[in-house]
Amino acid sequence: MNAIIVQGLGKAYKQYGTKWARLREWLSPTSRSRHHLHWVLKDISFEVPKGQALGIIGINGAGKSTLLKMLTGTTQPTTGSIVIDGRVAALLELGMGFHSEFSGRQNVYMSGQLLGLTIDQIEQLMPEIEAFAGIGGYIDQPVRIYSSGMQVRLAFSIATAVRPDILIVDEALSVGDIEFQHRSFDRIRRYQALGTTLLFVSHDKQLITSICDRAILLDGGKIAFAGDPEAVMDYYNAMLSEDTKPVISQTLDQEGKIQTQSGSGEVQLINTRLLDEQALPVEVVKVGQLITIELLTKCTQDIDDLVAGFMIKDRLGQVIFGTNTFHHGSQLHHLKAGDSHRFSFSLPFNMGPGTYSVSVALHADDQHISKNYLWQDRAFLFTLVNAGEPVFVGSHSLPTSVHVTVV
Repeated sequence: MNAIIVQGLGKAYKQYGTKWARLREWLSPTSRSRHHLHWVLKDISFEVPKGQALGIIGINGAGKSTLLKMLTGTTQPTTGSIVIDGRVAALLELGMGFHSEFSGRQNVYMSGQLLGLTIDQIEQLMPEIEAFAGIGGYIDQPVRIYSSGMQVRLAFSIATAVRPDILIVDEALSVGDIEFQHRSFDRIRRYQALGTTLLFVSHDKQLITSICDRAILLDGGKIAFAGDPEAVMDYYNAMLSEDTKPVISQTLDQEGKIQTQSGSGEVQLINTRLLDEQALPVEVVKVGQLITIELLTKCTQDIDDLVAGFMIKDRLGQVIFGTNTFHHGSQLHHLKAGDSHRFSFSLPFNMGPGTYSVSVALHADDQHISKNYLWQDRAFLFTLVNAGEPVFVGSHSLPTSVHVTVV
């Protein structure tokens, strides 16, 4: 069963050449049209099974907010259809639905009824809503004096006071304080385990890859890519570069995972290796072992600057660690075509046991946005095993001293 079914969805707004054209068209509806349609979204189709989580990403102006407004019924589509099966709770634009002159408590009653709750239900839930929001006496003050974080606290507390069938969350949670974000995502994960369908709009790669089952990338009002969250986020990362939009390729690696590569090609990656303390190639590494990531590059053209870097990701695609030569004061300048370089990054692999991938980046500045020569995700994989360290859980191995005394 699907909780959300979207078919051929599109949204267009009328645009007029002059301020008088709208009036002329309104006064003479049978005459020629004096507007043209500006399509914000076009031909959007996807399904979200019940109990799953879908992430939606895209640069500003890609159409994310318009899509959410149509899903929640605040904006009607121009074309296509939306089928929603279940009660929806949405946390979209900051303060959306709040009356600024009403107190927080009054807004709880108003918003709760819009969510389909009765007065009696709201009264029963009020202590829990107050406690989770944690805004103290401000609950009886006008919302207009609330900070952005206080508005988010109250809005989320209302929207999730009763577990919804479908929870839609925009970037609003990003303005809340860290403590509240932790509590919010704990509640979101608990609801997800109980069967709530989730739809997230976020630029947070960690969030998308850790919570979502699938992801959609919007670009120019259309779906540019959809699939596994890690692959979608890798494609999005490649698109962020100002000069590589046409030069993005995706292939399947030996594990059947999508490998994304992008770049303008002025520098080639000749080889990548993972080396142990004796400079021997390895694929299996011990927790805490000193390992070297080696990159061999060659310039195909003259370039002004070169920065090399890497990123380690776990099996879920979440970034564990990354750095580059810019941040270590080792940026290269004024390179000629044919120049070759070997970059060696040595570090102890103090991470938890598991499988990891390494992504490689070659660019001109501290990041790849302005000039990306090459970005290759999943350049190679390795396995980390615990062979001698005390047993631990988590993503990192932290050196721990234990002292026990009799008291």
